[in-house]
Amino acid sequence: MKNILLIGGSYGIGLSLAKELQFENKVFIASRSNENILDMNVTHIPFDVTTDTFDLALLPDSIDGLVYFPGSINLRPFKALKMEAFENDMQINFFSMVKLVQTVLPNLTASAQSSVVLFSSVAATMGMPFHTSIAAAKGAVEGFAKAFAAEYAPKIRVNVIAPSLTDTPLANKFLNSDEKKEKSAQRNPLKKVGAPQDLAQTASFLLSDKSNWITGQVFHVDGGMSTLLI
Repeated sequence: MKNILLIGGSYGIGLSLAKELQFENKVFIASRSNENILDMNVTHIPFDVTTDTFDLALLPDSIDGLVYFPGSINLRPFKALKMEAFENDMQINFFSMVKLVQTVLPNLTASAQSSVVLFSSVAATMGMPFHTSIAAAKGAVEGFAKAFAAEYAPKIRVNVIAPSLTDTPLANKFLNSDEKKEKSAQRNPLKKVGAPQDLAQTASFLLSDKSNWITGQVFHVDGGMSTLLI
């Protein structure tokens, strides 16, 4: 049984992953809210990644898997973005993640081989208008992941999942009508809006021993948007 730490795993993709992992792993969910996980076989740790310092005393000495979910979707024209917007996106997507990884590094290295899964965006590699802030933040995540994976191989595997718009609470304002969902679906070759479980299944694979020869990769789980012309 593996010890898995999910940061921000109480809704959306994180909740789907926790539901998949809870019976064959010891799952720790560090998040601000526990309202969606009260009846689940998980351990909740109250934690706000933007303001709190993680208490390692709440974890076992060895962590076999870490997934960082907190993020943002900040889509506006560049001329309308103040510097504060770039700083906020970098804080939640990158700086808070780096701080968390530094904190739990002793627990990750205590495992025979641990797996870290981070989240990027299709916008980090595709030139998409109105995405300058989030693309910059997610690009930092991808660069960090590859360098970190090289530095800590073979002890820690690090991979990134880069989705297109997925039907989660974070994306609600972009998908809160059938018309918006259909428009988003038509933007990718598979003509489907991603569901939380689509990303959760990929994360579950990357945490498992089935992926023990995979590290330093960015997985584009995006309906084909990043690689196929339609």
